[in-house]
Amino acid sequence: MVIWQADFYRRPLQSATGEPLWELCLCDATGNFQWSSRCSQGEANSTWLAEQLQIAGGGKLPEAIAVFRPQSLTLMVAAGEKLGVRVEASRRTPALKSWLVEKAQEYKNEPNYTGAPYEPLVRDRPPPGPLPEALWGDRWRFASVSAAYLMEVFAERAIRIRHIPEDLTPVALGLPSTAVIPGVVLDGGRQSLKIAQWLQEASPVAIDYNPGPPNGLILEAGLVDRWIIATFEDAEVAEAGETFTQRKQATQGLHFLLIQPDDSGMTYSGFWLLQNS
Repeated sequence: MVIWQADFYRRPLQSATGEPLWELCLCDATGNFQWSSRCSQGEANSTWLAEQLQIAGGGKLPEAIAVFRPQSLTLMVAAGEKLGVRVEASRRTPALKSWLVEKAQEYKNEPNYTGAPYEPLVRDRPPPGPLPEALWGDRWRFASVSAAYLMEVFAERAIRIRHIPEDLTPVALGLPSTAVIPGVVLDGGRQSLKIAQWLQEASPVAIDYNPGPPNGLILEAGLVDRWIIATFEDAEVAEAGETFTQRKQATQGLHFLLIQPDDSGMTYSGFWLLQNS
């Protein structure tokens, strides 16, 4: 599947008439394909975007376009609808983000550079909000499994809701089968499936341990959403949180989230492979 990574946003540049310039940047996951085009703020609409996407593709459009910037999403979705191309909200656009950081330095050497404050990536994140009480579940805990076990069990067993992107598998990341993959397990009881369905709609990205006080677990989801999964003061749990963080660092940020009714190991409601970007 051909997937482009895209960004469309104003830059610290201006036209000859002093109007802010917007730039469309497109690339693939490898960075071998890179394409950009600019327009004045008055031209920044879905029609212009659709035209540029057609030009960039040379008649061959991708199956999907990944967009990480919330401010770009609405226009990109509208342009995608005109062309029959699916547009996905995703924080996981590493090739594009790396390119945008490089371009931010290049803008400073252009004659039409305005010097205005400019952040190439999304930095503004809202404070995390509490999960609805109905989604708390019965209990949760830190856990870990080997890379081999993860793929043998969670990738093969029937699970109602499962999200294992091919590029996030241990093999794709070059991790050995013996690598220890950290994760968080939530026993949801009777609400297990409801919790898994809510999470699927929220699009989990990563889970972070936040040392306190109070200590807590933060779920990063969607493009900028943040949720408090739990808070705690127990010293042993805090130590387990530190271990969870250290293990993530050893696995290129790879970790998992498992939702199950109980700890019997008989039934799973949801499983996600996650990675800190």
